[in-house]
Formats: sequence, structure tokens, C-alpha cells
Amino acid sequence: MAAPMTWKRLVFSAYTPAFSCVFTRVTDRFFRTHERRRGSTVLLLAPLLAEADSAPLASSRPPGFTGVEGLHSRFQWMADHVPAFRVPGGRIRILHSPDEFYQTMKARIKTAKSRVVMASLYLGTGPLEQDLVDCMEEALERSQEDHVPDLKVSFLLDYTRGSRGKHNSRTMLLPLLQRFPEQMRVSLYHTPDLRGLLRLLVPERFNETIGVQHIKAYLFDNSLIISGANLSDSYFTNRQDRYVLLEDCEEVADFFAELVGAVGDVSLQLQPDNSVHMMEGMVHPYKGNRAEFSASAQRRIMEVVNTARVRQSMLEAECSDILDSDRTMPNDTWIFPLVQMKPLGIHLDEQVTQRLLIEAGGDSVVYLTSGYFNLTCTYMQLVLGAAADYRILMASPEVNGFFGAKGVAGAIPEAYVHLARQFYKKRCVSWVSRVVSTCMNTIAPIGHFMLKEQEVLYQSSTQVSNSTFNQPDRHVKLWVQLVTPLIKNFF
Repeated sequence: MAAPMTWKRLVFSAYTPAFSCVFTRVTDRFFRTHERRRGSTVLLLAPLLAEADSAPLASSRPPGFTGVEGLHSRFQWMADHVPAFRVPGGRIRILHSPDEFYQTMKARIKTAKSRVVMASLYLGTGPLEQDLVDCMEEALERSQEDHVPDLKVSFLLDYTRGSRGKHNSRTMLLPLLQRFPEQMRVSLYHTPDLRGLLRLLVPERFNETIGVQHIKAYLFDNSLIISGANLSDSYFTNRQDRYVLLEDCEEVADFFAELVGAVGDVSLQLQPDNSVHMMEGMVHPYKGNRAEFSASAQRRIMEVVNTARVRQSMLEAECSDILDSDRTMPNDTWIFPLVQMKPLGIHLDEQVTQRLLIEAGGDSVVYLTSGYFNLTCTYMQLVLGAAADYRILMASPEVNGFFGAKGVAGAIPEAYVHLARQFYKKRCVSWVSRVVSTCMNTIAPIGHFMLKEQEVLYQSSTQVSNSTFNQPDRHVKLWVQLVTPLIKNFF
């Protein structure tokens, strides 16, 4: 029988952390005393994107392995499966607002010398998005003042979302592609699940529920922003998300550039005439054999992941220097990038997340943050049966992108309310308060910045109670309640 859950805190946020993510911070007595001496931080950004049915990862670490010396023993197993990057916490900065996110991207684009890599679900079509494109045009123009222009700009977007409507992400980028064909690349990922009769019958916008490319990473030379925000005006103005800026972290930047490049290689390539085609030798995602496409795409992407994992392990084994390259800041923060592409058979995120939730003991605190609270059955069972202290932050229905939409789409916010209410009813009713700040007292400075970010998000939130679901604006129509279990895996 599963152990009773000591505490489950459920809150609705007036802002939207728009990427479905699990931000997990696990602490225990040993962790607090051990980290007081070592002062290392683990930064884990893991998207909750698919049904978690894979077994949790087990460690394959050989005896005597010292490649991640200095990392808390609770997390060392992750380095067996994904790349482990050690960077100075002083080079990681949390951006706090949509405008800061937008202005930072514009400033970095203007000063980029060698590469700009933008991975997003889509690029919007408003004036703010056009201003962003104009910044890229100016940067490319400056680079051409040299006889051998070095600046390369690469976009990775989702095909279905990026092609929605007559004026879309593709048409926004065509002028750059036409003017700078040797320096611009636009890749449009197309899920292999949308094919054949299904592709012909499912209308625009609804076809995005079949599967999309959801990486959100924005890279400028050797710095990058990891976020859940799309390149759209609402994310630049009033739609709150999480934005982690890594300054001058070349190894991490190289990995993300290679990862985005690998996904781009198995995607459709936008041409200056607005047509698309696959790179030579690549299997077509919906015209080619589905199994062959998934297998080849998996090989290409996992080659990047595994190469980086082995490289980082060797670097750590050879040199476990606690200082950065210029010996001014301690390498006190570990970064584990996770990848989840279930149609391609890549399950790293759910496997790592599952093990983290399983290993969270009674003296641990786990923070789950999601703009779209729709836990898979496996995660639901782990959370409801856990002994750990859980803090859950989700978005209110008013800030859902489908709020106020016409037709069936307008019912999606209600479906999330229904799922939240079901979860609330299942959770145990024993409440134990705990001071959030105690979780961060003994870790490196980046931890305190993350705590501040968390406090800002919670300031705009209200705690859920029984009365929450009795409010008129939380009413869920009967037909939505009946349909939600049938369609919950599509949003």
C-alpha cells in the first residue's frame, strides 16, 4: 500500500509558467549538512510532455568512478544517462519578467558574433516579433560588412504551429531566408504521428494536438536562455514564464546548438520560395516509413546526447577543478539537460523524473510547476502515494491560451480545472505547513536567485481550497467532464 502523503499544496497562479515542466528540488537532512560543506547546486529543467510508462533509470556506474566528484550522491546516477555540465553559479541569472526576457534577447542578437540559435514552438506575427526579426536582419547586415561573414542564424520551429494561417512563422522569416540564404536556416519539425488520412482530415490548429516540437532555447554565441516561453507577443508582455540565462557557458551552449541542429536535421527545411523539403538522405516524417523515420531521428538526436555525456564524463575524470577556466569563480552548479521525444522513442526526461519522484523521501520537498496541470497516470500515482512534501503551482484558467476561444477549444481551460479538481479530491487532507526558505539555506548563490523567482510566482497565486472549485468561474460543464478523460492526452 502506498504511504500516505503528508502534505500537498495546490495553488493557481495568475501568471502562466507556460512550459509544462517539473522543477524538482529535493532536500533531506544529509543533503543540508553535506551541501553546507560543498555548496553545490543542481539545476534541472525537465519538461513533462508524455505518458510516463518507461522504467526509472538505474545507475550503471562502475566501482571507483570519480567523474562527478563533488556532486551530491543523490544525483550522481543522472550523469550515467545524460550529460552533466559543471558551471559557475555566478554565470547563471534568472530573468524575472516577460519584458526582461524580450529585451535581453534583442540585446544579445544585436551583439552576436558567430551564432544565434532560436528553438521555439512558433514565432508570432505581431510588431514585437517583427522587431525581433529586424534585430536579426541588422546583425546579419553587420556581419556582411566583413568579407567572410561569420554569423549564422538557425531557427527550429514546429511545422504545424509555424504554418498556421496565411501570415505565420514561415512568412515572418522568409525575407531573411531570401536575403541571407548562406547564413539563415529555418527547420520545421513535423511529428511522424500526423500522416496519411489523419493529416488530410484533421483541420488546422487541431492538428497541433497530435504532437509538436516544444524545445524552448535561445542561444547567442556562448550564452543561452532556457525557457518555456514562445517567441510571441504575449510572452514578451504579460505571460509570465521561467527564464534561466547562462552567461558564457561554452560547453552547455555547444550542446544545445548541437541538439537543436540534430532535431533540425530530421526536420523539413524551409526554402526561400516558402516550399519545404528534407535534407538529402533523411527519411520524410509523414511521407516516408514511420518506423524508419523514428529510428533514424532517434539515432541522430541520441548521438548528440551520448557524445556529450561521454565527453563530459571524461572531462570530469581528467580535471575536477573546482574553479572555472579563468580561475575566478567556483564551478559550483551542475546542469543536466533532459530530452523527451516519445514518438522517436526518447524517454530520458520521464525516466529521470520518475526516479527523482520515487527517491524523494519523507524529509524531502518537491516543487512541481506547470502551466498545464495534466499529470500522467504514473506521475499521479507517485505524487499521491509519496511521503515527500509537495508544493504544486499551476496556472489559473483565465491565463490559458484557449481561454475565451470559440467552439470546442474554449472548453480546454475548463478541462484543466476538472483535472485539478480530480487531483485535489484524491490528495490526502492532512496539512502540514513548512517554511519554503529552509529548502535553500545551504546551497550556492544561484539557489537563492531561484528562490526569489519562486517567491515572485507564488506572490501572484492563491492557495486552492474546497471553495475554489465552487466559484462560478470554476464551473465545469457536464459534457466537458465526460469528454476530458477521452482527450486528456491531447493537451
